[in-house]
Amino acid sequence: MSVTILVPVLDEERALPDLVARLARLDPAPAQILLVDGESTDRSVAIAREAGWDVMMAERGRARQINAGVAAAKGDVVCVLHADTLPPEDAVAVIERTLADPRIALASFTPVIGGPGGTRWITTAHNRAKTWYAPLITRPHLFLRGVRLLFGDHAMFFRRADFLAIGGCTPGDAVMEEADLCVKFARLGRIRMVPRRVETSDRRIAAWGPWKANWIYFKVGMLWALGLRHRMARHYPDVR
Repeated sequence: MSVTILVPVLDEERALPDLVARLARLDPAPAQILLVDGESTDRSVAIAREAGWDVMMAERGRARQINAGVAAAKGDVVCVLHADTLPPEDAVAVIERTLADPRIALASFTPVIGGPGGTRWITTAHNRAKTWYAPLITRPHLFLRGVRLLFGDHAMFFRRADFLAIGGCTPGDAVMEEADLCVKFARLGRIRMVPRRVETSDRRIAAWGPWKANWIYFKVGMLWALGLRHRMARHYPDVR
């Protein structure tokens, strides 16, 4: 089993140095680290190339960038990693061990959200809880089958062939593209969040405040559930 770490980015020069350092310590190493750039205007591409990563350009939009990256990936397994999320050093082994079970179609790590001020335990707990209540509210028929909704900061991973077979991400989605993937992957098998932590930046919480941040997360999720996709991006501003 070969693993591609796919990093979709847009102007992430502040976050990338920490990710470069973490991925350099992965043991075993992935077969490929692929940065998919969506027209960055900073040094994101230069940082990735200096690190020896593969780099490709794609039309801006995380869903489109992920689709392009998976299509070009060399590995038969892909892990989509946000630039501000740091995986454990044994991430490749965890991915290989998890997907060795043919019943599992899609999986992720368990995010812990934090930053210089420490761990954001309330938002971390809410992040975990919504993997259950989001499908309960929005797709109860999937919830009754045990399906969880995973999100981008969970570092989701899957078999490349399965991703291509289900049609990948919905191209126009600027946010919540991972929720659609969960719905699609549920047709193929189980969805699992493994009890192995990834560290995710709290930069949005630091910018918005914890209560506003959790309200935004909930509101965007409800817009997705109601089919109001065209309104999601305006309620989820970029924070770099």
